[in-house]
Amino acid sequence: MRFTASKISPVWVIGLAIFAQGTSELMLAGMLPEMSADLSVTIPHAALLISGFAFGMLLGAPTLAIVTLRWPRKRAMLAFLGLFALVHVVGALTTSYPLLLGSRFIGGFVYAGFWAVGASTAMSLVPPDRRGRAMSVVAGGLTVATVVGLPAGTWIGQHFGWRGAFWAVAAMTVAAAVAILIAVPDLRSNTVPRISVELRAVLNRRLWLSYAITATSTASLFGTFSYLGAMVLDTTGLDPAWVPVVMLIYGLGALAGMSAGGRAADRLPVGVLVGGFSALAIVSAALALTATHAVAVVVLVVLLGLVGFGTNPALNSRVFGIAPAAPTLSVAGNIAAFNVGITIGPAVGGMALTAGFGYPAVLWIGAALAVLALGLAGVDATARRTGRTDSSATTRPPVDQMAG
Repeated sequence: MRFTASKISPVWVIGLAIFAQGTSELMLAGMLPEMSADLSVTIPHAALLISGFAFGMLLGAPTLAIVTLRWPRKRAMLAFLGLFALVHVVGALTTSYPLLLGSRFIGGFVYAGFWAVGASTAMSLVPPDRRGRAMSVVAGGLTVATVVGLPAGTWIGQHFGWRGAFWAVAAMTVAAAVAILIAVPDLRSNTVPRISVELRAVLNRRLWLSYAITATSTASLFGTFSYLGAMVLDTTGLDPAWVPVVMLIYGLGALAGMSAGGRAADRLPVGVLVGGFSALAIVSAALALTATHAVAVVVLVVLLGLVGFGTNPALNSRVFGIAPAAPTLSVAGNIAAFNVGITIGPAVGGMALTAGFGYPAVLWIGAALAVLALGLAGVDATARRTGRTDSSATTRPPVDQMAG
């Protein structure tokens, strides 16, 4: 798919930067046992490093979207990447769990800013009927991080220590910044962005319902995903050498799901969500029932990635149609919603483990949350059919052509 006339598509470069940062977001799921031992904390406490990153993204998306609304897009993205690389150097050097948790929060904060600016920039480069595909490319950076970065980070962590994985992320982030500097045009709006216009546009009931759907479905997926590495060791009984392999096959499923979901999101957005959430509930329940059987777990992990990530393009692109007058803040809100889910999922799973329940209980919680997301999607579909939307949902944004 060709987005621009340049030799290197800026949309793909933005996806590359998401890959570099997304590797950090995901890789801890495969290193929790090692980090727990090294930092002398429990696995649920180590999992808070995932939630801390997500909480940073939750706050960073709307905050940085507003603060940088008048900045040139390229300048904002480079600033975010520079700070992201720096906090990973700090994380690699520290021996303090609180300082590491703080660095994770800051990393998530600026990563969310990059997501908001990068996604809105990518959307400005494509026509409306290509937004689902464009988002599948940008969000595909996260999927590739799942396929490549997650198992690679797990392998690096097992062989060179988890700090080596942090150094690798810092290096990839610097490389991504260089690519942004070269390939992405210095976008400047022909009109002065008005925060008040975007704020009014996001006061939309359907938009907030969409955020609730995003948060709930993400909590379902990440509650399971965050403890996947620990589960296959403790409950399934696989050798530690198999953990990177399990993460790889999960990522392959996620890649296939993102690709299929991106193509279907522009044509059948409601069907993608309803089918995806239904399948997520079924797969999560099946994992809970077969968690002690290695072959079944391996097969179901592939399906978990497939159905879990298959809905992401629809969840991302639909906010542009619901609140077109808020292209930056609507994306920022959706990023925040994703990270509400990423924060809640591991936290609730950790509560179940702390209470003495096993890893299958975490999977049952994931299945229940997927059913809740399915119900919310049904409410949204009904509201859409009956025309119950706010006026801001149909307000067109001011003409805002980006000039390179």
